[in-house]
Amino acid sequence: MKDFFEQKRPHDGFTYLEYKKAWKEKKDRPIGEVDREDRKMLHYLRYNWERSQKVEKAFSPSEELSSAVSSINEPQLWMVITEPWCGDSAFSLPVIKAAADTNDNITLRILHRDDNLDVMDQYLTGGSRSIPKLVAFDSEGNERFTWGPRPENGQRLFNNLREQGRDKMEIIQELIAWYEGGGYETVGVELADEVESHLTEA
Repeated sequence: MKDFFEQKRPHDGFTYLEYKKAWKEKKDRPIGEVDREDRKMLHYLRYNWERSQKVEKAFSPSEELSSAVSSINEPQLWMVITEPWCGDSAFSLPVIKAAADTNDNITLRILHRDDNLDVMDQYLTGGSRSIPKLVAFDSEGNERFTWGPRPENGQRLFNNLREQGRDKMEIIQELIAWYEGGGYETVGVELADEVESHLTEA
C-alpha cells in the first residue's frame, strides 16, 4: 500500500462538485482584483470552465463503457491528480466523472497536483508531471489501473506537431481543436479498455 493511500489523502480529496466549486470561485474573480501576472491564469481557468461545461452536457457513457464499469463488483477509489488550468483535464475529467457515476462501487476523488507533488511524482509520464492522471485503487490500496494524461490519439497528434517544429501555442490550439471535434470521446473508449483489462487480470 502506498504511504499516501494509508494516510487517506486520496480519500480526503475533493469530490467533483467540491472541485468545480473551488474552480468557479477562482475563475469568477473580477479581473481587476487579480495581479497582472495572474491574469493569464485567470483566462485559462475561464476558458477551461467553458470547455468542461460543454463536455459535461455533450458526453454520455457508451454502452461499452457503461458495461465495463458496471462490471466492477468491489469498492474502488478513483484518484485524479489535476489542476483546473489544465486544458487536457477540462476535456477528460467530465468523462471520468460520468464513467464513475455509472457504478456506486466507485468513489471519485480529486487532488490538486501542485499541492500534492509527492503523490504526483509517483505517477510521472516520461519524467514529466503531466496531468490529468487517474489511478484506480481497490479498498486495500492496490492499484487496479491508471490512465492519462491524454488519449493516445491526442498524444500522437501532440508528438507529431512537436516533431514538425510547431510552436507551443500552435500545438495547444491544434490539440484543443481535436478535443472539441470529439476527441474527448476517446477518453471513454480507453477507460473501457483499461477497466476490462484489469477485470480480466483479476
